Amino acid sequence: MSDKIVPFRRPRPSQKHRGKTLCRRGFHKWVVEGTPFDVKSGRLVTRYRCARCGAVRTEAR
Repeated sequence: MSDKIVPFRRPRPSQKHRGKTLCRRGFHKWVVEGTPFDVKSGRLVTRYRCARCGAVRTEAR
């Protein structure tokens, strides 16, 4: 038998939804994921990913 007992506790709603309420209201935390080259338009495209919810946004320059 193991001496360590790990308590199982349900996460609180505040812990479960931490950071998601900001993204729902449009306050994403955008981080640059990569800058691939778009062949059809002939220019670089910057791809952003939200660090909190994982949403993706692209921006052509």
